Amino acid sequence: MALDLQMPVLVVDDYKTMIRIIRNLLKQLGFEDIDDAADGTEALEKMKQRRYGLVISDWNMEPMTGYELLKQVRSDSGLSKTPFIMVTAESKTENVIAAKKAGVNNYIVKPFNAQTLKGKIEAVFSE
Repeated sequence: MALDLQMPVLVVDDYKTMIRIIRNLLKQLGFEDIDDAADGTEALEKMKQRRYGLVISDWNMEPMTGYELLKQVRSDSGLSKTPFIMVTAESKTENVIAAKKAGVNNYIVKPFNAQTLKGKIEAVFSE
């Protein structure tokens, strides 16, 4: 799958500042169509209304975590192929393994910069 800078990207995080940071990094990389959601529940609603080319989601959110969102997305036949990158402040091995088993395409540990984000996105689309 080729990387398309025109594709819509959904950023999911309950922390507004983090959404702004990721949005700015994506814009630096050339993405322009960026939506956001404050938690997994809101993200799932948006994903059912619009087809996203990429979801970048935080792990730790209430009431629905990024991990729960990932499992919901992967179990929904209409959404299951959506590329999904998980963002977390913790680099716990068991979290990475759980996310991989649940079908995450890539994993980013905070803090990160545009180069790291670019590398992770490129890795997802070169699979």
